[in-house]
Amino acid sequence: MTLYQECIDTPLGELVIQASDTGLCYVGFDIERKADASANAITAQAKSQLAEYFQGVRSQFDLPLDTKGTEFQRQIWQALGSIAYGENVSYSDIARLVDNPKAVRAVGAANGRNPISIIVPCHRVIGANGTLTGYAGGLERKRWLLAFEQGHTRVC
Repeated sequence: MTLYQECIDTPLGELVIQASDTGLCYVGFDIERKADASANAITAQAKSQLAEYFQGVRSQFDLPLDTKGTEFQRQIWQALGSIAYGENVSYSDIARLVDNPKAVRAVGAANGRNPISIIVPCHRVIGANGTLTGYAGGLERKRWLLAFEQGHTRVC
């Protein structure tokens, strides 16, 4: 499988976009990640949609995904996609959404392994008490993303 890569400068730093021939495999801040080839149509489309997101004019993404994970992880990542722009939910909300209310810790672990930051909005998941919890890009980035979306909910 050939892995294609493109990067985009964002207000949060450089964002790495990686895709196969069929969909996005990774979007995140790990600039050490290396791919086999430069851009393809999917990375270009993702770059364009992410630019629109950071301009405050896009609240939903329409991109093919090619994620690798367990069935449970993929189920959680799919559930994350249902969280509305500018909204926050808890890990227990996601556990209930997938009809597994006792799997709160497993939901947290799957959320933490989400390979498609921002597009699969794991940053919208917070602690049940309203506190910010872990984010692969760092809590400052999570805080920024949540505030950014709150500020643009009327625009998008």
